[in-house]
Amino acid sequence: MASIRHVLLDRFLRILTARRIDPYMEPRILRARLEKLVTRFGGSGRIRGCRIEPVDIAGMAAEWIVPDTERQGDVLLYLHGGGYAICSPRTHRGLVADIAVKAGTKALVIDYRLAPEHPFPAAVEDACRAYRWLLAQGIDPAHITVAGDSAGGGLALALLLSLRDAGDPLPAGAALLSPWTDLAMSGWTHVTHARRDPMLSVEGALLAARHYLQNASPTDPLASPLYGRLKGLPPLLVHVGGNEILLDDSLRLAERARAAGVSVEIKIWPDLPHVFQAFAFLPEARASRIEIARFLADCMSVAGPELRAAE
Repeated sequence: MASIRHVLLDRFLRILTARRIDPYMEPRILRARLEKLVTRFGGSGRIRGCRIEPVDIAGMAAEWIVPDTERQGDVLLYLHGGGYAICSPRTHRGLVADIAVKAGTKALVIDYRLAPEHPFPAAVEDACRAYRWLLAQGIDPAHITVAGDSAGGGLALALLLSLRDAGDPLPAGAALLSPWTDLAMSGWTHVTHARRDPMLSVEGALLAARHYLQNASPTDPLASPLYGRLKGLPPLLVHVGGNEILLDDSLRLAERARAAGVSVEIKIWPDLPHVFQAFAFLPEARASRIEIARFLADCMSVAGPELRAAE
């Protein structure tokens, strides 16, 4: 049974997203509106319990989120969602900071290039550049984890596939929040859940895929990791809402990962929408964040102090 706060959120999101998407709206306009909305609700400012440090990665903007209780040497590379076309480290600062504080690890959030100005595979290239930059700083891959939500979850998987195929050392594990793994949109829940998910519409997902893919195939494994060879990937944690149109993206990913011998844990949160973890006032979001942080800390073989206090 979903919490009463979720019921209120569901109604609010349905009002907020009631207007049809204008396919001709420039993504840069939508980006500006979203940044303004996040700023209004206080999600992009100073975060209690950590500090924000801008960093330049060979010309790519990024930011460190450093908890007051960080363990030296542990790093979370976080890849934000937004359909490869919108959002930024600022829009996701509250979510990432909370997970980082709970896991006791600092997080690197990159401002990867967005579509349609920079279509596939620009985001994958930027994610690889960030990971290799971490290795060049002398950080042990056994003390690096990766996480991402929605498109960022798919991007995290694409990063793992790219690194494995290039012979790079892989991170210790990856946490995926409502990952978008199939840009071909072949999942059955795109049909059955079309009216159940107030956060992400089929129309919106199709438009985002069009912006990102342009002339690329929707079944290219680096765009849609569901179609990739998954053998040899590190442990995966998948959290997904039960009302999502992308539910099948997670279910099929978990099935194929297990068949490939990958350690994967999937948890479906009943009645909840796409990337519900973004709404900190939801008790389910807080519980999911704690479980994600625990998984990341366990992958690096150390439990953070904030997690021990939360148990």
